Amino acid sequence: MEFDPLLADPTRLKILALLASCDWAEFSFVRDTAGLSKSALSKQVAKLETHEYVEVHKGYVGKFPRTSLRLTGTGRAAIENHLAALQQIVDQSRRHEAPE
Repeated sequence: MEFDPLLADPTRLKILALLASCDWAEFSFVRDTAGLSKSALSKQVAKLETHEYVEVHKGYVGKFPRTSLRLTGTGRAAIENHLAALQQIVDQSRRHEAPE
């Protein structure tokens, strides 16, 4: 298991973690939950989309534009591997704790 350099950024990790818990999420939900501005989220999503970690769907609900985001299979594998690598560090640190 290895760290994903793209997910070393806490903002991108947070975005993928949010998307991992649902099928599709509205852009505004991810923006508000992650505590990001619209432009900051757009920048991060563009980077994640370039690496095929997220899929973006743009459409309308009535006359209002809506952007939805979804984690791809590649993105899901990336976050699972990254989290497993982090968990491995936690497990190793617990095995090497000093006795009381």
